[in-house]
Amino acid sequence: MKAKLKRGKFPLEHVKINIGGSKSESNRLLILQAQFPNITIQNLSESDDTIALKKGLKIKNGTVDVHHAGTAMRFLTAYYSACQNYKITLTGSTRMRERPIGILVEALQFMGANIAYCKQKGFPPLMIEGKNLTTNQVTLKANVSSQYISALMLVAPMFPDGLQIYLEGKVTSVPYIEMTLSLLKSIGVKSSFTENTIVISAAKDVENNTIVVESDWSSASYFYSLVALSENCQITLGSFIEDSLQGDKALVQIYEALGVKTVFNAFERTISLSKTNTKLPESIQFNLSNTPDIAQTIAVTCFGLGIGCKLTGLHTLKIKETDRLQALKTELEKLGATLQIDDSSLVLEKAARINTNVLIETYQDHRMAMAFAPLAVKTPLEINNPEVVSKSYPNFWKDLKLAGINCFLSDFSE
Repeated sequence: MKAKLKRGKFPLEHVKINIGGSKSESNRLLILQAQFPNITIQNLSESDDTIALKKGLKIKNGTVDVHHAGTAMRFLTAYYSACQNYKITLTGSTRMRERPIGILVEALQFMGANIAYCKQKGFPPLMIEGKNLTTNQVTLKANVSSQYISALMLVAPMFPDGLQIYLEGKVTSVPYIEMTLSLLKSIGVKSSFTENTIVISAAKDVENNTIVVESDWSSASYFYSLVALSENCQITLGSFIEDSLQGDKALVQIYEALGVKTVFNAFERTISLSKTNTKLPESIQFNLSNTPDIAQTIAVTCFGLGIGCKLTGLHTLKIKETDRLQALKTELEKLGATLQIDDSSLVLEKAARINTNVLIETYQDHRMAMAFAPLAVKTPLEINNPEVVSKSYPNFWKDLKLAGINCFLSDFSE
C-alpha cells in the first residue's frame, strides 16, 4: 500500500481534531489495572501497542506475540516475571527480536526471576516462569531506555517490601519515569524519585479510581509540524491539559521557535495551534534526551522550513522500530537534504529546495510515516506502507485529511 499526499485547500478554519489517548499513559495504566482491577480507565489508546498489551495481560500460559510493540515487550517481561504460576513464551516481530532487552532481564534475574532466552542472549523471545519476587533492591543502567525502569516501577507494588531502584549513569527520558511515578501516586501507591534512587512502596489494594487518559502529545507533534509548514493554518486539538504528565508537551516551547503559537483552553481541554509571523532562525538546537519520539518530526519540519538544526540526546533512536537516525538521513537525502549523524545526534544543513514526488520508505516505523506526511504542505510526496501508523495512531490518515492534506491510500478511494 502507498499513500499519495498533496496539499489541499488552505487556509483552514474551525478545524478540530480529537486525538486518541496517550499510548504511554494507557500502557502504564493497564499494568496497574492488572494488579488492581478496581481501577477504571477512560479514553484508552486504540493503538496496536495498547491492543497487544491488553491481549497479553489476559494470558497466563502459552505464547504471547506483541509484534512491534516495544512497550508491551518490556512491561510484560516484568509483569509476567512477578506473577506466580505464569508460564509464558514472549516474542515479537523480526525487528522486535533484534531489539535488546538484556538490561531488564538481568535486573529481574537478580531479583530472582526465572527468565531464559529462547534464542540469542540479550534479545527476545523469552521463556518466563512467574514467581513471587521478594528482593527489594536492584541496580539498573539508566542510559539506554526508560521503559526498562518503568517496567520495574510498575510491578514494584506486587513485591512484599516494595522496591528500591538504583540508577547508574545519566537517566534517559526522565519525563517518562516521572509519568510512571505520577500514575502510581494517582492510584495511591507511595513512591519517590530522589537523585538516582527510585522508591516504590508495596500495595495489596487501592481505592476505587477512574482515570481519564490524556490525548497523546507525540501524535499532536505532526499537526504542529503541519501548522509550522503552512502559511496560516489553524487547528484545534483535543483532549489536552496544560499540566500534562507527558514529556512531549515540550512541543509547545520547541514549536514556538518554529512559528507556532499554542493556546490552552482548560474548560474544553483543547489546544489551538496557529501560525505566527515569528522570524525564523537560521538554525535551531535542542537536546531531546527527554523527548526522543519527536526528533523525526522536528527534523522534517526544519527541512521543510529551509532552516538548519542540531538535535542531540538521540542515543535511543537506534534501538527503536528501526534505526531512526539512519532512516531519517536516508529519506531526507532523497528530498534534497544534507545532514550528518552519529550515534546520538544529527546535524541538518539549511536547504534551498525540496525534491518533489519522492517515495518515503517507512521501515515498519509508524513515526517515519507520520513525521514526513506534513511535508505535503510544501510538495507532493508518497509514503510507502502507510498502514504502519496503526501502531500508535490508527486514525492518522483520516485526521490528516481533516487538516487539509489530500490523502489517497492505494487500496481504497477517498
